[in-house]
Amino acid sequence: MKQSRLHLLAIPYYLWLLLFVIAPLLLLLQQSFISTDGSFTLKNYQHFFTSANYLRMTVASFWYAFLVTLFTFALAYPLAYFLSRSQRKDLWLMLVILPTWVNLLLKTYAFIGLLGNAGPINTLLESLGLGTQQLLFTDASFLLVASYIELPFMFLPIFNSINEISPNLMEAATDLGASKWTIVRRVVFPLSLRGVRSGIQAVFIPSLSLFMLTRLIGGNRVITLGTAVEQHFLVTQNWGMGATIGVVLMFAMFLILFMTRDRSKAGGKVDA
Repeated sequence: MKQSRLHLLAIPYYLWLLLFVIAPLLLLLQQSFISTDGSFTLKNYQHFFTSANYLRMTVASFWYAFLVTLFTFALAYPLAYFLSRSQRKDLWLMLVILPTWVNLLLKTYAFIGLLGNAGPINTLLESLGLGTQQLLFTDASFLLVASYIELPFMFLPIFNSINEISPNLMEAATDLGASKWTIVRRVVFPLSLRGVRSGIQAVFIPSLSLFMLTRLIGGNRVITLGTAVEQHFLVTQNWGMGATIGVVLMFAMFLILFMTRDRSKAGGKVDA
């Protein structure tokens, strides 16, 4: 009786899931088998997996997503560790979360102003006698802005995992003669792996399909699968090919979720 009542209360959620998650994915899958003349075809998938351009874009997408994930992890983990031990952690946490309240497009244009030829960074370089540098439309600028935008999504799950670790464990390790580095490596990091996995999922998966940043910050130098999807749907009007790339990205995302899943639950174990 209680179980059936819970299912009744969950009907709005089931409808939302059906209409706005499952149905769009099914429509995307269906569209991937439609050619430009409206007939059923498998040539979209054949073209994707045999085209050198699409294979290069796939490799580039994974490479950029890997670099963004790596940079955000390298910044987020030390930051989360030190802030979890700060006396004013709530204040610092709010400052880290604050940029997520700002619209993504506004943040992107703010970086365009900072990195532009007439921006403050180039003005400073000119005053130092270094001349104007091409900062926008480079791989470095794209990685910088993408890492900045994705940083909170890597930071938050790691911070929560570290913050939940009992201080008694670290005190016990200290009493046993472990150094601070050993405590981080042998105690803190293994117990925060769940947050690391969640952070990787939250950063790597969206980074695979970035297209606005590749246009506005990377220019034509950064071409990914997300850019190709945008081009096919909005420019070439080849919806079948765009849907095919979307399906490939969807399966890649499911693969990343499977690879970074919590294996302790699957094995019936419980993390300490």
